[in-house]
Amino acid sequence: MSTEPLNTIPIQQYIKQVQSAEASRSKDVRLTIEQAKNLAFTLGIVMSRLHGEIEAKQSSTPSNDVIEIKMDPGSNW
Repeated sequence: MSTEPLNTIPIQQYIKQVQSAEASRSKDVRLTIEQAKNLAFTLGIVMSRLHGEIEAKQSSTPSNDVIEIKMDPGSNW
C-alpha cells in the first residue's frame, strides 16, 4: 500500500470551478483537454488507492466470522 501523499489539486480545482459556475448560474463547465486529462488521472489514482486499501482491509480480517442466533419461542409474552 502506497503511503505517498495524493496530489488532489486537479479535483479541488474542478470542484471550485463547478461551485463558481453554480454561483454565477452558468449552464455549463468547460475544461481544457489538459485539465480534463489531469482530473481523469487524479481520479484514477485516487480510486486505485482506495481499492488497494479496501483489499488490504479485507485480507487482514478473518472471513470465518461466526454469527449465533438464538430464537425465543415466545412463551413468556
